[in-house]
This record gives sequence, C-alpha cells and structure tokens, in this order.
Amino acid sequence: MLLASTTSQLNAQAQKQLDALADRFFDEYYFPNNPTTATSDGIHKYDGQLEDYSKAGVVKRASALHDWEGQFAKLPQSDDRDLVLSYIRASLLELETIREWTKNPDNYSSGITSSAFTIMARKFAPPEQRLQSLIEREKQMPKVLADARENLSNPPRIYNEIAIEQLPGNIDFFKTDVPLAFKEVKDRKLLAEFKTSNQAVIAALQQYEAYLKKDLLPNSNGDFRLGADNFAKKLLYEEMVDIPLDRLLQIGFANLRENQQKLRETAAKIDPSKTPQQVLADLEKDHPAPDQLLAAFRETVTKLRDYIIEHKIVTIPSPVLPILEETPPFMRALTFASMDTPGPYESVAKEAFFNVTLPEKNWPKAQIEDYMHSFNRGTILSTADHEAYPGHYVQFLWVQHLDSKIRKLLGANTDVEGWAHYCEQMMLDEGYADNDPRMRLGQLQDALLRNARYIAGIEMHTGQMTFDQSVDFFEKEGYQPHEVAVKETKRGTSDPTYLYYTLGKLQILKLREDYRKMKGAQFSLEEFHDEFLKQGYPPIKIVRHALLGDNSPTL
Repeated sequence: MLLASTTSQLNAQAQKQLDALADRFFDEYYFPNNPTTATSDGIHKYDGQLEDYSKAGVVKRASALHDWEGQFAKLPQSDDRDLVLSYIRASLLELETIREWTKNPDNYSSGITSSAFTIMARKFAPPEQRLQSLIEREKQMPKVLADARENLSNPPRIYNEIAIEQLPGNIDFFKTDVPLAFKEVKDRKLLAEFKTSNQAVIAALQQYEAYLKKDLLPNSNGDFRLGADNFAKKLLYEEMVDIPLDRLLQIGFANLRENQQKLRETAAKIDPSKTPQQVLADLEKDHPAPDQLLAAFRETVTKLRDYIIEHKIVTIPSPVLPILEETPPFMRALTFASMDTPGPYESVAKEAFFNVTLPEKNWPKAQIEDYMHSFNRGTILSTADHEAYPGHYVQFLWVQHLDSKIRKLLGANTDVEGWAHYCEQMMLDEGYADNDPRMRLGQLQDALLRNARYIAGIEMHTGQMTFDQSVDFFEKEGYQPHEVAVKETKRGTSDPTYLYYTLGKLQILKLREDYRKMKGAQFSLEEFHDEFLKQGYPPIKIVRHALLGDNSPTL
C-alpha cells in the first residue's frame, strides 16, 4: 500500500484549519473562476461555464485573491500552506503586474479553443450531455473576443503575429473538429442549437482575425520582455526558486557545455569521420514505417515498464498500461505525442491515453518522410520515457494516492517537466538500451534543446538577447534545425520560464545526490524515486524539505 500523507508536520488543529480553508478556496474561488481547469480536473459542475475575461472580471479576481492571501498567511507555516500562497502570489503577479491579458491576443482565441477542447477530449458523460455543456460555453465565447478588444493595448508585435498565425487553426477546429467529435449525437433540436452556437463562434473568430490584422497589428509596438525583476518573481512564486538570475545563467551555461561535450563524444563513437550534426541527420533516417509507428511505441513502452520493474527503478502503482492510440483528429494540430491522463477527481473517464500523431495518408511521400524524422528510434525512446515510463504517466499514478487536495491540484513545472526530463537521462544512466550511443545521442539532443530554452528564456526577457539572436542560439548552441529554432524562440516570448525542464532536472539530480549522502550504504534508487513521487508535484524546494528535513539550497 502506498503511503498517502503529504502534509508537513502540523498539529491536528492546525491541519484541520488548513484543510477547511483550502476546501473553501477551491470551492469558492479556484473552480468557479477556472471552469476549463475544473473540467480537466474532473469537476464537472462548471462544464457549461466559461472564464470571465473582462477587465471587471480581472479586477474582481485580484481583489478576491488578496483576501485569500491574507487568510492563508494567518495560518501556521507549512509546506501545503506555502504552496497555496505561492499559487495566489503567482496569480496576482500575472493579473496586476505582468498583465498578459492586456498584451496577448492569442490568450483569448486559443483560450476559448481550449475550453471547447476539454469538453471533447474525454467521454466523462454521454455525448448529448457534453454537447449541451459545449453549447453553453460557446454562447459565451463571442463576448470573450469582444472583451479582448477592450483589454488589448499596444501588444508586442510578435504576440499579435503568433495569434494571427494560430487563428486559421482555431477557426478550422470549430469548423471541422468540434462537429466531428459529436458526430454520434442524433438529437435534431440539440444539433440545431449547436449549429447556431458554433457558427456564431466561427464568425466571431473570423471577425477577431480581421481586427488583429487591420486594427491591432499597426498598433502593436509593445515589449514582450518581462524584465529581471518580474522574471525573478515569477520563478519565485511559481517554482519557489530564489537563486539570482546571474547565478542561474552560470548553472545553465555549465550544463549546456557539459551536454555539448557529451554529444560530441557520443557522435564520435558512432562515426568519427562526421560532424555531430551529420551524425544526427543520419540518425533521423532510422525510424519505423508510418504504419509501424504505434507498434514501435507500444513495444518500447512495454519494455520500459518491464525494465523498471526488473531493475527496481521506481514502484509503478498500477499494472494498467496507458492506452496507446493514434491522436484523435481534433488534437493532431496540437501535438506529435502526448500523455492524456484524467484529472485527479475524474470518476468516469478514468482511462489514460498515450496519443501519437501519425502522418496523414494523403501527404506526398517526401512530406511523410520528413515528418517521420521526428519519430526516429532515439526520439521514440525519449518520448516514451518522458510521457509514460517512468515519466508523466507514472507520476500521474502516484498522484491518485494523495490525500491532500492542495497537492492534487497545485504544483510546479520544475517538478512535472523536470521529473519527465530527468527520466530521459536516468533510464539510460541505469543501463537501458545497453549503452547504445545512438540512443544517448538522441537524449543529448533533447537535453540541448532544453538547455537552449533555459538560457534564451532568461536572456531574452532580461534584454541580453534579441529574438534573432535567440534563433541563432538554438541553432548553433542547441543543435536544432532552423524551423525548430524559430518555433522555440516564439514560444519563449510568451513562456519566459520554460527553463523549468532543465532547472527541474538539475534540482532533482542534486536532491538525489544529497539524499544518497544522507542514506549512505542504505541508499536505494527505487526508494528515492518513490519518496519523490509520494510528494505529488510541488516545487522541488518542498520535496527537499520532505526528504532531507532541511531547507538547504536546491542547486
């Protein structure tokens, strides 16, 4: 039986106070103000509701959060209390200081797309019931785009360009994918109501696209950069990382150089007569046939699970494998591969899906071949490590056993993505794939991509690197193709702290080493991983406190 306790040592009365206030916070603020998240978490009371994007709604939420902050701050200090306070402070930083809601047009158009998607993605209720919820959401979507026009003021040009680039996909999603997801519904009255609401959303998105191009783009001269102060605060509140940015950069560059050296050495083992880039290009050609891709993933997932069990790497709380399937049509534009796990409170649609996006059968042969380079043997392994075993899927299985509502619902990217990225390296370190240099080279290229994110995010947002310099950095230092470099730089303009993959992995590696020193001869890798996952997915600082009993530096 897995141990479920995640709370720090509070006396019974203090714990009761915290639990009661947390219940109120989630029921009175968190879910009502985040209905899309509620649907994803398995709370279906809000499926017909949509977020309030208006300026008045922002002011109202910020005021409420200040009140909640005061209430939680009065409680005795504990890790779970601090986790809620960090969430509240991160939210206030966004609403009041960073103010993406005044800068990013894509937050509105892609936001409503996501709200529709969560209704479609899992069959938690009969299709007629889910379609009725979608209709209720769709009726509120044109107002969201009207609110956008009121809120947006001198956004960064790159944000507007990205929104314009995304909008044809958003529109096509409502034109094609949404109706397709409910094709089994036969109720004519319901379908007629859906046609009306869906057409209204499509028309509103088309009008929004025209507005962005004609009216907003000429007035898009804002700065996407957060600045050092806001960047540091965002890291502190979201990830509980208080390391000075100049020190973080030193750490990031050191890890980049280390991985570059390892990549050069590994490439030389494969073919010393070629450059690392040439060796990587050759490896991209080593992929299964498109009709064998799912089978290759299924075989890899099974082998990884068996290896983990045999070598006692981490306890896997359930024998049930995720369902490996082709990505549903309405998700294909969003992802190459993904782990779709149910929310912690989902009681009906409890399956976990490992989705893999296959190339379209009607594509030209050259396009199919180019696409399949993304699914070379090394990528298949690192993706399976990251998404399934022992990455996201195994962490999800552990979360099911938590008794803390706070730990089930709140966490940090440095933990979630840090753990999954750590797993890519750790499994090879533990002997999986028999030290095959081709597999190691694929893992190192992925690590360099994350290294480049780490450095570009900090340097772009603190004014040390321009957009074009970031693209160049991803290509030359991160060993990425030009198209990937552009895409990653675009992401970094609005996802400034996407250093959390590498930052989280490095924190976990240090924690493991410190835990090993504390345990001495009694150290067990399986025990370390189990103790780590037992904490949920909070910032690594909280996990360190639980495992080591101190507040020593995370890096």
